[in-house]
Amino acid sequence: MDFGMVFRVALRALARNKMRSSLTMLGIVIGVCAVIAMVGVGQGAEQQVQQQIESFGTNTVFVSSGSPSRRPGGAHMGSWSVKTLTVDDMQAIEREIPLVRQCAPGVMSSAQIVFRNQNWFTRVMGTTQSYFTVRNWPLLAGNMFGDDEVRRAQNVVVLGKTVADLLFVAEDPVGQTIRVKNQPFQVIGVLAPKGQSPWGDDQDDRIFAPYTTVQKKLSGQDWVQFLSCSAISREASVAAQPQIEVLLRERHRIRTGSDDDFQVRTQSEVAQMAEETSRVMTMLLGSIASISLLVGGIGIMNIMLVSVTERTREIGIRMAVGATESDIQRQFLVEAVTLSLFGGMIGLVLGAVVSALIASFLGWAVLISVKAVLVAVVFSTLVGIFFGYYPARKAAQLDPIEALRYE
Repeated sequence: MDFGMVFRVALRALARNKMRSSLTMLGIVIGVCAVIAMVGVGQGAEQQVQQQIESFGTNTVFVSSGSPSRRPGGAHMGSWSVKTLTVDDMQAIEREIPLVRQCAPGVMSSAQIVFRNQNWFTRVMGTTQSYFTVRNWPLLAGNMFGDDEVRRAQNVVVLGKTVADLLFVAEDPVGQTIRVKNQPFQVIGVLAPKGQSPWGDDQDDRIFAPYTTVQKKLSGQDWVQFLSCSAISREASVAAQPQIEVLLRERHRIRTGSDDDFQVRTQSEVAQMAEETSRVMTMLLGSIASISLLVGGIGIMNIMLVSVTERTREIGIRMAVGATESDIQRQFLVEAVTLSLFGGMIGLVLGAVVSALIASFLGWAVLISVKAVLVAVVFSTLVGIFFGYYPARKAAQLDPIEALRYE
């Protein structure tokens, strides 16, 4: 008996009990739907996190003051807790590390920003124009402060989009004067929206000024809290990390065996960590959803065993007219796989619908990949084969004479 004939006979046998066949497929439908939706949510979250990380620049190397380690009997020095990182360190990195293209200093402060009757408390970051090149952060309007403004420590600022929207509801911010810690600053530009960082904070909720202005007029410090450096490539950022560490240890005269008074991190480390976390979560969600596929497979086995019992006499007649054990086994196995495949296809469609509803109503990022679809189809087929084999084998091993006598 050829496969086409076996498939047609399987369809007729399943059609004789439409309700039972539909309920049997329901377990597979729910299982595949759950796998597609849950894996889609996990992969969507992973893609969203990677996009947020890329918004920092894929070649970025961060150098911050302070040490994350703690030696026995010593004090723990966290980020920004020491004052040894300077602009001279930044210039040395640019000069002596060929893998680094450019760097920008970072000096952080906080202040109440006032414009007429509007005010907002936000972070003030002092830096140079290079910072926006490193971060790949374009302007939405106006201009950027340059080397001349930095050298003269001028009172000019560039606003993040969130701050601009809150302070200037119906006016163009560029050219206006705001007050920062009771000092007048002229708004010369507005940055394009950047969105949330991987840590959940709003990157647009801050203003930027020349670092010299922040040091001399707002924070009163002569050191920098961090450096943002851009390597010539993503691979170069990883290779540059140990070179920067060696250079800074020499400049800061740190003895062998002593803790660093700085931290060096690459964007690749953050991306890899986030990718590993997202992959584990996706696998966990997919594993939980796969349990329903196993339950559906058990349902298929149960119904096929019932079907073998009900059709015992039919099996005996087929054997009497020449059907072999292989023919009988293949017949019932095809019926089980057909139930599983049909259920899988319906589950794929339903999973896509559920994923779209999740993205629409909950606002979550959902990504349905071809790999997830293929895995769901293959897994549902294997479920049909695995749980259909025993009933098919049992049907093939029936004694023809005993089967003909069965009432």
